[in-house]
Amino acid sequence: MGVEEEFVLADAVTREAALVAEAVVEAAGRLAGDGHVVGEMALAQLETVSGVCSDARQLRTEVMRLRRCAARAARDSGCLLVACGTAPLGDPGPPPILDKPRYHAIAARFGTLVDQQCANACHVHVGVPDLEEAIQVVNHLRPWMPLLLALTANSPFCGGRDTGHASWRAMLWGRWPTAGPPPYLHSVDHYEQVVAALVDSGAAVDPAMLYWFVRPSRHVPTVEVRVADVLPDTEDTVAYALLVRAMVAAALTDLREGRPALPVEDTVLRAATWRAARDGMSGQALTLPLPGPPRNIPVWHLAEALMGHVQGHLRTAGDFDTVRRWLSRLRRHGTGAARQRAVYVRTERLEDVVDALAVAGPAHQGAGQVGCTVPS
Repeated sequence: MGVEEEFVLADAVTREAALVAEAVVEAAGRLAGDGHVVGEMALAQLETVSGVCSDARQLRTEVMRLRRCAARAARDSGCLLVACGTAPLGDPGPPPILDKPRYHAIAARFGTLVDQQCANACHVHVGVPDLEEAIQVVNHLRPWMPLLLALTANSPFCGGRDTGHASWRAMLWGRWPTAGPPPYLHSVDHYEQVVAALVDSGAAVDPAMLYWFVRPSRHVPTVEVRVADVLPDTEDTVAYALLVRAMVAAALTDLREGRPALPVEDTVLRAATWRAARDGMSGQALTLPLPGPPRNIPVWHLAEALMGHVQGHLRTAGDFDTVRRWLSRLRRHGTGAARQRAVYVRTERLEDVVDALAVAGPAHQGAGQVGCTVPS
């Protein structure tokens, strides 16, 4: 498995989005190693890219290392690295955008859709080498995507106001024509036909621009789950990634034992996604992943159903306690969105919300002691 995390860069004085990603990415790359910190379209945004990890300890070490490297580089440029799905203060767009031909092509085709495009997600890759199996795993996972969004919602504020949603990032990202739930895919041929049609229509500039919540990766042999907001801290990220890995393992078991995926309607999945983006874990959820007609139940009940579905795989990997503790923390303290609002209620300052989400960098020490050395 591997994890990609996107972050906001915020000015250390004003806490507003800071358009300095190019300098920060260059500095962070020297600390973390080539390819481990990259730029995104918005100049107030960067992404960390983990190496391939096989267990929780390795993943935790890697996520922490990359966060520290990026936070140190941000600090050296007068910024904070902020683990939030949106920029709570300031305007990270309209362009300029990162100076890459592909991003300029996207901007030319889609116009003002690139505005406010500092939308920061957490992507989890889980190895599934066979493309046919990967496509069927996507079918099994797609009904669970609204629940995963509800669990990870971490973007209630954007541009200085409360959006009324737990995940405003999901709403911003949903404007793109290829974003949202994937279609139910019948085969590799069907998948390639859908991809080709989206590119031919102009809705995507290339096959990599399929912004589905879950998809077969185009560049590595994985299933990639892309529905989550970036999470507030390392432990959240690790537990979430372990849950996703267990879900992929459960889907592979169902597939190999002949249990078909539920063909949930796209429009119903979109409605459930909006509800998750608005309410996070505080509301109701449709029972789309469960047999029988859809009905509303408390989101926590659906989360317990998911744990029941994957607990054998979590226990086999030694990850059950980590994921259970994470869900218990969410139940006690709320999602990232709920915690952000709690800070604002207490202080009435969005600057304090930004500070609460800022990733801690290493102390001023020698390069060999800061916890962000280039991996061998």
